[in-house]
Amino acid sequence: MTTVTAEPRVAVERASRATDLGCRVLDVALAAILLVVLSPVLLAIAVLIRLDSPGWVVFRQRRVGRDLRPFTVNKFRTMRADADHEKHREYVLGLISGHGDKERERPMRKLAGDDRITRVGRYLRRTSLDELPQLWNVLRGDMSLVGPRPPIPYEVERYREHWLRRFAVKPGLTGLWQVSGRSDVSVEEMMQLDIDYVRRRSAWLNLKIVLRTIPVVLSCRGAG
Repeated sequence: MTTVTAEPRVAVERASRATDLGCRVLDVALAAILLVVLSPVLLAIAVLIRLDSPGWVVFRQRRVGRDLRPFTVNKFRTMRADADHEKHREYVLGLISGHGDKERERPMRKLAGDDRITRVGRYLRRTSLDELPQLWNVLRGDMSLVGPRPPIPYEVERYREHWLRRFAVKPGLTGLWQVSGRSDVSVEEMMQLDIDYVRRRSAWLNLKIVLRTIPVVLSCRGAG
């Protein structure tokens, strides 16, 4: 797997000890409150998933986090338990690698006509409710409420060198990408938004992004 060069990581860490603490306090407080308040919703979603299709309620997958360290992410299962992920892998790698800059400027649309997704899963994806179990990842410290989305390891192997700056912070449930268009922005734009977030990161910015996420999720804007 590609590794991050030490220089940008050290520069960010030296400038962000107080920021790390502030962001962590915000993460723990909000994640704990949301898990308690949303517990009836989490239970209802779990029941619907089990009634809709056989298999585990929660889908667990290895992702790449801060400093390129792998961790296991939790999501509500939105696909059939026996789904083949090879087609999706090829599609995502095509968007990341491309065949020149124009290919990387294509919007980050999800795979069209994906027959792996269940009926309940389509709704969960459109509303981003499938991401709620990641609040547990936030409490564990693997993730933050705000940050770049955690990629799958095979995606990182195709990353361009300057994209690796996004790994200087923890991945998040939401971020500048999500409140700036989600699937309507291109791969390169998404990466630049993540890198811009790394430079500007603060607890106050995180709180503003969390608040901006609410209307974006409710409107399902850019969820395609």
